[in-house]
Amino acid sequence: MDVDRVAELQRWQDSGAVWEVLSRRDRSVTVALLRCDGGEEVDRFTSDDLRLIEFIGDRFRSEE
Repeated sequence: MDVDRVAELQRWQDSGAVWEVLSRRDRSVTVALLRCDGGEEVDRFTSDDLRLIEFIGDRFRSEE
């Protein structure tokens, strides 16, 4: 089952939580999902979804 990571990050942001890029490669990105206070890491994932990479763009955090 494929996960829509763009929708997941949008929901995460909309709920007031923070995501952060941990690493970037040519064709993939690793993202950490952090608690609402920007602290503890709740989950992380790596994806090569071009839609996700375009959604993130040059940002390193959802707050940018």
